Amino acid sequence: MTLRERVRVWDLAVRWLHAGLIVGIAAAWTTTEWMTRWHQAIGYGVMAIVALRLVWGVVGSRHARFSQFVRSPRQTLAYAFAVLQRSDRRYIGHNPLGGWMVVALLGCIGATAFTGWLFTTDQFWGDERVENLHHRLAWCVLGLIALHVLGVLYTSLHHRENLAAAMVDGRKPAPQEHDIA
Repeated sequence: MTLRERVRVWDLAVRWLHAGLIVGIAAAWTTTEWMTRWHQAIGYGVMAIVALRLVWGVVGSRHARFSQFVRSPRQTLAYAFAVLQRSDRRYIGHNPLGGWMVVALLGCIGATAFTGWLFTTDQFWGDERVENLHHRLAWCVLGLIALHVLGVLYTSLHHRENLAAAMVDGRKPAPQEHDIA
């Protein structure tokens, strides 16, 4: 592969919010059973990060906006079939499956934080249903993270670009004629 010019794709806000979610979720998991006050504070922080990312998904830079990367079900299904056939095209921003993964992760993380907060209210304090839902959602977050990492690995290998590095420095190889910007 020849060296290509690198272009800015992920802005600083996207990268910092992504890093904040990684740290926040890891910290929430490590404080689940034995540091309840820390776990709650971390949950509020994660909830704030999700809220900021939702706002940035509307008003942020081009590749941060949901309108740029959340594709129709038909486009997403067509892309999924192309992945299965290993004929998927390279996207400069999120590909259709990646776009829906962002939505799924933000929704599931937000719901996990919300149910955690509910569990601290007078109405739902000690409510076993809310506690069980919170735990199930937390495990769903882990499952989605695993799928996300697998998708990043597949895309990095298939398109020969380091997506993890791109999330750190915000840059990806410039688009070629067959890529989708």
